[in-house]
Amino acid sequence: MIILPAIDIKDGSCVRLYKGEFSTVHKVAENPLETARKFEADGAEWLHMVDLDGAKDAKPQNTEIFCEIARETSLKVEVGGGIRSLETVEAYLSRGISRVILGSAAVRNPELVKTAVKEYGHQIAVGIDAKNGMAAVEGWLDTSAAHYLDLAKAMEQAGVSTIIYTDISKDGTLTGPNLQELDSINRAVSCNIVASGGISNLDDITALRKLGLYGAICGKSLYQGTLDLKAAIREAGEVRPC
Repeated sequence: MIILPAIDIKDGSCVRLYKGEFSTVHKVAENPLETARKFEADGAEWLHMVDLDGAKDAKPQNTEIFCEIARETSLKVEVGGGIRSLETVEAYLSRGISRVILGSAAVRNPELVKTAVKEYGHQIAVGIDAKNGMAAVEGWLDTSAAHYLDLAKAMEQAGVSTIIYTDISKDGTLTGPNLQELDSINRAVSCNIVASGGISNLDDITALRKLGLYGAICGKSLYQGTLDLKAAIREAGEVRPC
């Protein structure tokens, strides 16, 4: 299992939210590039980044920060938030981003997902963020009528190889991931499943590894010091991403 430290960007700063509520935004680090370099020094190979402004506004807002980190570090950077067109996908991948995450587009525009996967294969991931089992969209501000398992199966049929699953009620809470739903989605599809939301400590990493997941995204736990990145990487094992 791989560990992906997370950097969420709003107004150019590294921030975290509580349960996806924009009203709870708070800065957790001063400089995105220096934060990424610290994660790199601690042994991370991948970095998970989210454009929160882009997610809310439905178009990229912090592109230069993501591309700078991809250029100035050896980290493989995956980016989500506000990606609604093939042109945006192409722009990110052409500037060194390793993987692009389609979120709301998976619900609103599944044809975009199919086209992007046909063109870029494993460089396309889908983020499924759920409230009470239903997929949320538009920066988690709206909830769709799509059940997370149904959406995952549709994305598998579309050729998606990697799904990032977040239980929004767990995000930023440090109360542990939703192991039941993560196990369900991992069993329901053949896609690589990345866990996101609620990860607090090394015991959570162990539990996720035992589920046989592809990866785990860690954010607040790293910034608040409840999880050591080096220890998490060791616990996750030696499976490497494609």
